[in-house]
Amino acid sequence: MENHDSARANQLPYRAESSRAANARRQVLAGGAAGFAEVCLMHPLDLIKTRFQVQRGVDDPTRYTSVLDCVRKMYRNEGALSYYKGIVPPLITEAPKRATKFLTFEQFHLTFKQADLPQPLLLGGAASGIVEGTMIAPFERVKVYLQLQRHKMAQRPGTLSAVRTIVHQHGIGRSGLCKGLPATVWRDGIWNTLYFGIYHHGRQYIESHGYSVSLTGKFMLGLAAGLLATSSNMPFDVAKSRIQGPQPLQQPNKYQYTLRTIAVIFREEGFFALYKGLTPKLIKLGPGGAIMFVVYEQVSLWLTKFNL
Repeated sequence: MENHDSARANQLPYRAESSRAANARRQVLAGGAAGFAEVCLMHPLDLIKTRFQVQRGVDDPTRYTSVLDCVRKMYRNEGALSYYKGIVPPLITEAPKRATKFLTFEQFHLTFKQADLPQPLLLGGAASGIVEGTMIAPFERVKVYLQLQRHKMAQRPGTLSAVRTIVHQHGIGRSGLCKGLPATVWRDGIWNTLYFGIYHHGRQYIESHGYSVSLTGKFMLGLAAGLLATSSNMPFDVAKSRIQGPQPLQQPNKYQYTLRTIAVIFREEGFFALYKGLTPKLIKLGPGGAIMFVVYEQVSLWLTKFNL
């Protein structure tokens, strides 16, 4: 009996580790599925958002006056497929990016909770955003470069050509492929902190009052979390686009540092310039945030049900 109990005790850590590894695998697969669905549906709005963010004033010859004006001009001048310019980098990165988002959040949250730290949901979201932003910054640089090409789709450079051009002209460091990395980390850190914090705190509040959260409830919580997170991190997203986009000809190093860029935009263009592109971004990341959580949780349930 003693030997049997001893053998059983020795197996428990393995079982716990095996269970945690299985959960991590499901988090990666479900997060990847959520990201792929979100980017396929919402990429045109991300492109429109970027176009608005790099506008510098009424004298900008490429200026759009509204979202519909942008849609019409792009269709007329660049063709219908132009709405999907720059989609290859996010398609390549979105599955691993969202997988990283959800996996690192779940693992950091569990670690912080076991360490009895305050607000493990918020800390887990912040840590996951730092990891995610660091990972995707080079892909964001290429995506912004492609999104700002105003040629027709047949005339635009391909993704690999864009990478070669950036590396050849600017290298890999903070002026090249990694340009805008700190701004990307700021943006994703703030977004993930609020996104996961609002969603999970809202869900806990509902369940603490004896209600279960339906699929519609999950969608609405994800929508609210996505809208509030997007509204809060917008100045950092505008700064990222300015840093990664083309610099003014008269001041080729005008936008380099995140907080300084925000200060320059505020001083020269006013408070609302820090929220350029907010409408398409809210339309993208509000429903996009809801889609991600719904797909993530449904795929997670499916994987658990079939023990995958």
